[in-house]
Amino acid sequence: MPGFWPSDAVLLAVQALLVCLPAPVAPRSLRSLPGTNWAWVLPGSLGLTIALVALLPGTADGYTWLALVTTPPLAYLALAGGPRRRPLAAIVVVALVTLAWAEHGTLSGQSAALGITALSCLTLGAWLARLAPVRALEVGIVAMAVLDAVLVFSHGLQHPNNVLNHAVPPAGLPRLQLAEFGSALMGYGDLFIAAVFGAVLAAQARDRRRAALLTLGFAGAFDLLFLATDELPATVPVALALLAGAALQRRRARLPGRIGWAGSVQVSARGPAGDAP
Repeated sequence: MPGFWPSDAVLLAVQALLVCLPAPVAPRSLRSLPGTNWAWVLPGSLGLTIALVALLPGTADGYTWLALVTTPPLAYLALAGGPRRRPLAAIVVVALVTLAWAEHGTLSGQSAALGITALSCLTLGAWLARLAPVRALEVGIVAMAVLDAVLVFSHGLQHPNNVLNHAVPPAGLPRLQLAEFGSALMGYGDLFIAAVFGAVLAAQARDRRRAALLTLGFAGAFDLLFLATDELPATVPVALALLAGAALQRRRARLPGRIGWAGSVQVSARGPAGDAP
């Protein structure tokens, strides 16, 4: 197994990739369920999970089974590009699940499980972006990162997180409720928030590649704190990338003739109307 830093670099790269990978088409049925409150799924899912596992440790097994049952279909939808028939996508997902199961505990098995988990987050991110307004989702991303940071630095996350991370389904079935590679771990929510960020950028036609690089840069710098601690809130770099991107967009919008965050040209108030980001 590789050491912590190479393992951590792989997880950070996957998190950043989720910001720029294309998201699947969300089902049309979601159009009838829009609302600002859906944005609270982000901090609410984190808070509810930690509270349940802290009060009822046995629920960690339930989360393990929930991830095992729901994650492969969600991964299929990501590969298929939405709710459509794609036999090749189904074959790939079955192969990944089989590899994750057969090679349980090895790098190849962890890589397969990580791929399934990451793909499932793309689907959930696309669905959430269809349900909630992008501005509300931006608030939800920051709120989730703040809650995560408070829980980690107040030592309120460590015990329930350890219980959830050590929950294992029987018969060597893969653990899909987390992201694991080598010596490093990330929670499911750490990848989910990155996928939502990418879906928000896509909805606004903004440059996701630049946002992915920002996410990776903030995550790499932030993870230097591992030299002093054993656990960090991996949602924070995503929120920082969102805030930095928004600040850069506002700054460039005030400058005439500059290229904005979305790649569109900003013109002065004296010139003709142009595309706003």
